[in-house]
Amino acid sequence: MKILQRATPCVGICSTTYGDLVCRGCKRFSHEIVQWNGYSLAQRDVIWQRLFELRRQAVGSAVRIIDATRFEAFRQQRKLPEDIPWELAAYEILRAIVVKDQDAAEFGLESLEGQPTLALLRAIDADIYHRSRAWYEHSYRVAAD
Repeated sequence: MKILQRATPCVGICSTTYGDLVCRGCKRFSHEIVQWNGYSLAQRDVIWQRLFELRRQAVGSAVRIIDATRFEAFRQQRKLPEDIPWELAAYEILRAIVVKDQDAAEFGLESLEGQPTLALLRAIDADIYHRSRAWYEHSYRVAAD
């Protein structure tokens, strides 16, 4: 999934500067943010894979494809590879269309809760954050408060 990777997962909304152990923006752990530039490509890839898996799970629990033809057409238009999970493609599509306040149904997607696109994307983002916190707490046996 290198095609979806950027140089860093940072989205410019870092909450670790305020003491969070899990960033509300990129969902990395605070020590990963601090040490990112010192990590090898293999170490970075492990983090990317965790972030992609959390994203895939969150999208899969909030969205479904209602029109595969529309979804695939927009996936191709956005040049998203066919070999990535549909959930990761859906997330990228939602991010692209929310800027123009477009309805997800136009692109073959539907919120399982009936939410408009912006609310859906916010709910997915919140779910990824909660999943990342749970991962942190499980891995380090420390509350991520």
